[in-house]
Amino acid sequence: MPILFDYYTLKVIWWLLVCTLLIGFAIMDGFDLGIGVLLPFVGKNDDQRRVVINSIGATWEGNQVWFITAGGAIFAAWPFVYAAAFSGFYWALLLVLFALFFRPIGFDYRSKVEDPRWRTAWDWGLFIGGLVPALVFGVAFGNLLQGVPFHLDDFMRPFYTGSFWGLVINPFALLAGVVSLSMLIMHGAVYLQLRTEGEIYHRAKKAVLAFSLIFMVAFALAGIWQAYGIDGYRIVSAPDPGGVMTPLDKTVEAATGAWMSNYSAYPWMILAPILAFAGGILALLMSRANRPGIAFIFSSAALAGVILTATLSMFPFIMPSSTVPSSGLTAFDATSSHRTLNLMFVAVVVFLPIVLAYTSWVYRIMRGKVTEEKIREETHTAY
Repeated sequence: MPILFDYYTLKVIWWLLVCTLLIGFAIMDGFDLGIGVLLPFVGKNDDQRRVVINSIGATWEGNQVWFITAGGAIFAAWPFVYAAAFSGFYWALLLVLFALFFRPIGFDYRSKVEDPRWRTAWDWGLFIGGLVPALVFGVAFGNLLQGVPFHLDDFMRPFYTGSFWGLVINPFALLAGVVSLSMLIMHGAVYLQLRTEGEIYHRAKKAVLAFSLIFMVAFALAGIWQAYGIDGYRIVSAPDPGGVMTPLDKTVEAATGAWMSNYSAYPWMILAPILAFAGGILALLMSRANRPGIAFIFSSAALAGVILTATLSMFPFIMPSSTVPSSGLTAFDATSSHRTLNLMFVAVVVFLPIVLAYTSWVYRIMRGKVTEEKIREETHTAY
């Protein structure tokens, strides 16, 4: 197969593609997670909770493909990152996996038994399945921004020197978790407002107001903290990024405010945090104006702005090291071979449009309101 781009260009393309997949996951699966957190609170009786569940029941499994695809892309494009992350974040990822177990079981088995205790237990299971991943993903990004305590030996083997509690119980990471959790609940509430009516609609509308405000305040605090309160990382010297290199070939220094360097060098990057704030504000305003369709577009833009803010701040770092900064992994030295990146790029060009077309078709077919009357009539529904 002919090589379509030079190595440097493919490295940048794959950084962009992984960012796109993370944004796709946040937008498509994020509202599922947010609705799971809201389920016990916006549904006050069994029919209302079935309405909430059926608003995402037909699409939640397909949405999780974005999560699987993002993980696969990281494994294929950045094998060093995959190895180091699964070593350092092992218990956190295991916690997410166990929490996600509640989702398929909860969706499929909740309505199989009419006992209220059975159904309530699975409602709280779906709550856990939404809350834990939404929180942990943000905590993970908070730790990436602070640097992860790992280093590489001469054989490029990663060694992690931190602890699970050190990852979870640190203030900046918890604040990042609040940003992630609140923005996904906001996003889920907007989608719920789009798909429901009556009491559920109005409760979702109130949730949009509350969690959009929490999101924007937490995001602003995290930005200030990132700029003035934590050490970022910058590359002092490195070989040609377009060539073959290893993470240990570069020299890296840690400095407070280093994550703001890209914004000085490339002022257009400030559009990312502006997009996050503007999306949150406009989503709130459109929700209050009873325009949930437009609000969903703006809440999606807010999610994209948050992820772009984090990734652009760190670029080219993907997983910086706080113990041995030169071991930090970047988009230029943690990648697969030139040929591998090229082959996978061809696969993306072929299959991604198919996935997007199918997803668009599914949402077009499943559009419309889910009501309590419809739920009572369709007793055969699985949810």
